Amino acid sequence: MWELIQANKRKSIIVFAAMGLVLIALSYFVGTVWFPPDGGTLGIIIAVFLWIIWSLVSYFSGDSIVLLSSHAKEVTPQIHPQLFNVVEEMKIAANIPVMPKVYIIDEPSPNAFATGRDPSHSAIVVTAGLLSRLNRDELQGVISHEMSHIINRDVLYMTFCGVMLGSIVMISEVFLRSLWYSGSTRRYRSSSGGGQAQAIIMLVAIAFAILAPLLAYIFYFSISRKREYLADASGVRLTRYPEGLASALEKISNVKIPLPCANKITAPMYIASPLKKTKQDKIGKTHLFDTHPPIERRIKILRNMMGGAGYINYLEAFHNVTGDKEAIMPPSALHDIADTSFRKPSSVEKEDVGSPKDQARQLGDLMRAVNNYAFLACACGLKIKIPPDFKQNKITCPRCGRQLDVPLRDLKSSAAVIGAGTAAQKVQQKNDDTQVREHIEKPFYVRKTNGWETLSCPCGNLIQISPAFAGKYAVCPRCGRKIEVRNT
Repeated sequence: MWELIQANKRKSIIVFAAMGLVLIALSYFVGTVWFPPDGGTLGIIIAVFLWIIWSLVSYFSGDSIVLLSSHAKEVTPQIHPQLFNVVEEMKIAANIPVMPKVYIIDEPSPNAFATGRDPSHSAIVVTAGLLSRLNRDELQGVISHEMSHIINRDVLYMTFCGVMLGSIVMISEVFLRSLWYSGSTRRYRSSSGGGQAQAIIMLVAIAFAILAPLLAYIFYFSISRKREYLADASGVRLTRYPEGLASALEKISNVKIPLPCANKITAPMYIASPLKKTKQDKIGKTHLFDTHPPIERRIKILRNMMGGAGYINYLEAFHNVTGDKEAIMPPSALHDIADTSFRKPSSVEKEDVGSPKDQARQLGDLMRAVNNYAFLACACGLKIKIPPDFKQNKITCPRCGRQLDVPLRDLKSSAAVIGAGTAAQKVQQKNDDTQVREHIEKPFYVRKTNGWETLSCPCGNLIQISPAFAGKYAVCPRCGRKIEVRNT
C-alpha cells in the first residue's frame, strides 16, 4: 500500500497549498474592507503568519484539538479490557510500532474515528454507545477500519484539513458578522471615498467570504470517499472476517441517536456520518458534499466478498455491487499474495449483547466510569454510584443502612482504603505514617463483586474496574503504580 501512503502525502501538500491560497485571498479582501485602502497587503501578511502557525498547530497538535472538540476522554484497560485487547490485536496485525491511545466519547450514539499524524502518534476514539451495542467481532471490525486509516496515513490528512478548514470558516464568519453588526460597509465607503470600484471590491469580499468555506469544504471532501472503501478493504484484510464490519455498520446505521459533539469539520473522520441523514442518503445516492459513501452500499460490498478477504476480493465485490469499474485500489494491493482466507467467527460472535434494558444499564455504567464516578458494592448486594464531586468520607447504604467508606482522593485515606484486609491488621499497632508507607509500596484491593468497582491509588487517583476485568494488577494511569487486585 506504499502508493496509497505516498498519494496521501502528496494530497496533504496540495491541500496545504490550496487552503493556504484560499486563506490568503480571504484575508486580502477582509483586510481591504476593514483597513482601506491598503489593508489588503496587511491581510496577506497576517494570513501568511496564520498559515504558518496553523500548519504547525495542525501537525503537532491537530489531534489534540480534534479530541478536545469531540469531548473524548482517555481511558485505561480497567474501564474496558475488551476494547484495549482488540486495539492491541489490530495494532499487531497492522504492524504499527506504537499502541494507539484509546479514548471514549460519553455519548450513546454508536460511532468511532481515528486521529493523529502518523502510526507512532495516533489515537482511536469510540463512543460509549458503540461499546454497549457491539459484540467482539463487530468491535474488531470497527477498530480494524480505524487502524487502516492510521496505516494508510489518512489521519494526518484528515486532521490537517480539519484544522485548516476550521480556521477559514472562523475568519469568514467573523468578517460577515462584523458587516452585519457594525456597519463596516458604511465605514469602508466613507474612508475610501466611495465610488463604483470600492463597491465592487466590497461585493467581491462578501462573495468570497461566503464562497471560501464552500471551496475549503470541497478541498476537504476531495479527500475522496475512496478512503472509506479502502479502509473497509484494509480492515477486512486485517480481521479476515467481513461480516464483523458489515454487522457493525448495520447496527450503527440503524441507530438514529444524534452525536452532538460532531460537526461538519470532524464528521468525515467518523466511520459513519454522525450528521443527520437525508432522504437521498437513505436511497443510496452520493452527493458532492457527502462525507461518506452510502452505508448500505458499503455493507452490501462486504457481504458480497467471495473467496477471501484480500484487496482483489473487495475490488471484485465493489465492481459487482456498484457497477463502477474504477480502480479504487493501489496496484501493489492487487498483487498481494498473503493468506486472506476467511476465518471462522469467534466463540462470542453470536453472543447476545443483552436486551435494550441491559444495554442501557451497561451504557449508563460505562458513561459514569468515564466521568470518574466511584462504584461501591455493599454487602447487601446494592451497587452505589457516587459522583466525582461527592465530598463526604462515608455514605449510608439506602437498602440496608450500612456505613460504607468512600474512596478518597487524598494520600492517607487512599492508602487506608487499599490496605483494608489482612495486611492492615498486621500493621494495626504501627503509626499512621508507617501504614501509609507500607501500603504505598505494596498496595492491593480485594474485589467484593463481579461488577463495576472503584479503588483508590496511593497517589490519590481513582481507578475503575469493569465487570470484564480479569487481570491480576490494575495500573494507575497517573503514577504507573501496579495495584494487586484480589478476588474474595
